[in-house]
Amino acid sequence: MATKKLFSPAKLGNLTLQNHIVMAPMTRSRALGNVPGPLEAEYYAQRATAGLIVTEGTSPSANGLGYARIPGLFTPEQVAGWKLVTDAVHAKGGHLFVQLMHTGRISHPLNMAADAEIVAPSAIAAAGDMWTDQQQMQPQPTPRELTTAEVKAVVQEYINSAKLAVEAGFDGVEIHAANGYLIDQFLNPKSNQRTDEYGGSFENRARFVLEIAQGMVAAIGAERVGIRVSPYGAFNDVAPTFDDIDALYLHLAAELQKLNLVYLHIVNHESMGAPAVPASIIAGLREKFTNTLILSGGYDVDRAEADLQSGRADLVAFGRAFIANPDLVARLEQGAELAQPDPSTFYAPGPEGFHQGYTDYPALATAHA
Repeated sequence: MATKKLFSPAKLGNLTLQNHIVMAPMTRSRALGNVPGPLEAEYYAQRATAGLIVTEGTSPSANGLGYARIPGLFTPEQVAGWKLVTDAVHAKGGHLFVQLMHTGRISHPLNMAADAEIVAPSAIAAAGDMWTDQQQMQPQPTPRELTTAEVKAVVQEYINSAKLAVEAGFDGVEIHAANGYLIDQFLNPKSNQRTDEYGGSFENRARFVLEIAQGMVAAIGAERVGIRVSPYGAFNDVAPTFDDIDALYLHLAAELQKLNLVYLHIVNHESMGAPAVPASIIAGLREKFTNTLILSGGYDVDRAEADLQSGRADLVAFGRAFIANPDLVARLEQGAELAQPDPSTFYAPGPEGFHQGYTDYPALATAHA
């Protein structure tokens, strides 16, 4: 049987990937003091057979560290920690982009430094609670609305973090514009009720992310900048549908293509109860954005192969399956059984420590030894 396209080498900008499989970004909350270290290096190196790894969401700012124990990329210590990770993955022949994620209003003061604050496009709290290590689940507070000047300063924080990503050895950065975090909070009219140049029309709501993308392209090159979006997503209390949703995302795709971003990564949250992203919208985004398109959301080998063969996607992302299967690529290629992860250790250590449910899932040969 011919080798499936899924397992054949792929081009991404200037990079040649081992295969068409992307390890999707997943928060794992192991970065004590918001600094990654040897444990993260081991975790990502175990999964370096993915064509591309996109790291867990990593904040460009102290104000974006809304979850417990998530990493940042804005201090020398964080750069040094991430250099351990990039060196380990590159030593195994892998490639990786860091996902830059500012949590915005999805946050709690107990998870942040004393001098950090929770900011958002508008002073509207997100429904739901946030885990804190000190007091367990707590309601998410009302954020402070950023001034126009502060929005521009946050844009610069993202650009500075992208420069540090290159210094840390990353092959590129993924702008996290999905899942109800800060950039998505600007895109979505439920969370953005501003009256300045960053609110109102869909062009204005897209201004923040486009300024970030433009600044990053100027700073580190378009071949090093990708972006992830979640049209029709409902995660973190954003509206899954609104009047100009299709116009917004088609505008975004066209403008991102003008900037020549290396990829557009679309995540479908249908499996989480959100509306499916209509096929017509994916086709429309594909038409407007002609560089690499990554699709993500509930894939198996057959559907991934079909979408690659039809040209619907250029790369396909797998998320949760990578947690318990560090050698996921080999397992998929061999048709081997997939190990199931333990949800209790997705975001927290097990009784034995932070490695439990993180770096202790065996590879296939080890599992059958």
